[in-house]
Amino acid sequence: MSWFILVLSGVCEAVWATALGRSQGFARLGPSVVFFVGIIASMAGLAYAMRTLPIGTAYAVWVGIGAVLTVAYAMVTGEEPASLLKFVFLTMIIGGVIGLKATH
Repeated sequence: MSWFILVLSGVCEAVWATALGRSQGFARLGPSVVFFVGIIASMAGLAYAMRTLPIGTAYAVWVGIGAVLTVAYAMVTGEEPASLLKFVFLTMIIGGVIGLKATH
């Protein structure tokens, strides 16, 4: 259950990070609300997962999922240019997250 919650909180991290960028310094209400809800859900999930998972593994997986999803979303929406090297490095992050899960 902790791994499932950790993955969901990693997704919430990508949501709040994207919303933060779109909030224009908290000047836009909608993205600002999404940011605050997302960060609370993300941190709560991380805290729950850390009750049974090692802190280093949980944090690395959480950050990895959030980072990969945030960059992937930005590339899909055209906010950030896609490239073969970015794809390779994102794949390396995914491999690291899978490796951390496999060695737990």
